[in-house]
Amino acid sequence: MRYKLLGKSGLRVSQLCLGAMTFGEDWGWGASRDESQAMFDAFTNAGGNFIDTANVYTNGASEKLVGEFIHSDRARFVLATKYSLNMDAKGNPNAAGNSRRNMMLSVEESLKRLNTDYLDLYWMHIWDQSTPPEEVMRGFDDLVRQGKILYAGISDTPAWWVAHANTLAHLRGWTPFVALQIEYSLIERTVERELIPMARAFGMAVTPWAPLGGGILSGKYGSGDEKTTRGGRISEERRKIAGAVVEVADALGAKPSQVALAWLLAQPGTVVPIVGATKSAQLIDNLASVDLKLSADQMSRLDEVSKIDLGFPGRFLAGDSVNRLAHGGMRGQIDWNEPRI
Repeated sequence: MRYKLLGKSGLRVSQLCLGAMTFGEDWGWGASRDESQAMFDAFTNAGGNFIDTANVYTNGASEKLVGEFIHSDRARFVLATKYSLNMDAKGNPNAAGNSRRNMMLSVEESLKRLNTDYLDLYWMHIWDQSTPPEEVMRGFDDLVRQGKILYAGISDTPAWWVAHANTLAHLRGWTPFVALQIEYSLIERTVERELIPMARAFGMAVTPWAPLGGGILSGKYGSGDEKTTRGGRISEERRKIAGAVVEVADALGAKPSQVALAWLLAQPGTVVPIVGATKSAQLIDNLASVDLKLSADQMSRLDEVSKIDLGFPGRFLAGDSVNRLAHGGMRGQIDWNEPRI
């Protein structure tokens, strides 16, 4: 496995990130300790060093297992966890959200469970729609200055809020976000309207969760009588995308999941898919995606079958009239994806 810089930082992370949400069985599903260990070993033996978890995953069991697995060689791993979601069953209103209070208390509890004295990356897990961005960014900056975290990231939050928060950080000399965690796959490309362009403009890495679309892109829904996933009925549009992935995989002698991940790995900028599983065999299959190369024709076919309507203003700005009037007809000669901040 090769390595990438995590956004505008010098932190080197593996091409794939190991998602540890399934580590532990406290939610009534997931992987046992032994199976979690097997997945961790498969990932690290392949050269993986980037591990993602959260305080709420399997009621804290995920963090405890990850901490146990990395403890003997802590410096080797880029360890990421999250705060924001409720960890208190007693109804404490301050045990959730993005507030400075919840951030400071949550990081201490995560450090204990992970059995470490610092986190490489600390994520705001989800936007609570109430905490001011200056409170969040000052909190992250204080944790960096205290040495408890090294970098800050943000997950599941609108692009306008992230841009607001990161601009505040840049202007005030605080720690900015270096990474964005979002749902992104061949069946969920609406993030390309605002979130992906925003991340590129700020030089943020993108770490997609659900890169296989909740299993739709794994091959099991490409044909046959399967009608639903955990999220409900599969639309005909998504079934067509899954079918195209299966056909490309067959042509390459690969697994559909590998094709779906290879498509993400081929996207511009720093894209580091989060791969998780409940069985080590599944994870090993997914790890092989780093060696799979899609041809230009295969990329074009997958792009076409999964394309989205950019909506306004994306559709408007992509029009020929705007190209003539705003760009002098030279848009095709300029790389608009180059970061400008």
